[in-house]
Amino acid sequence: MIHFLYFDPGLGAMIIQAIVAAVAGVILFSKNLMFKIKTFLGIAKQEDDVFDDIDVKDSDLESKSKSDITK
Repeated sequence: MIHFLYFDPGLGAMIIQAIVAAVAGVILFSKNLMFKIKTFLGIAKQEDDVFDDIDVKDSDLESKSKSDITK
């Protein structure tokens, strides 16, 4: 019983850090796994790409590139 009363600060900090890292790893793994399951079942939709929101016409790009060439 006396062996459990001493708590080394260095070893204790390392043990606490390992426990926190293990808990964070389990949480992130389970969150990723649940997202994949929900996406597979169609409950959650994958987010659209951000660049799909930008509406740039090809004609705008062509006219801009021609104006850059003439300069």
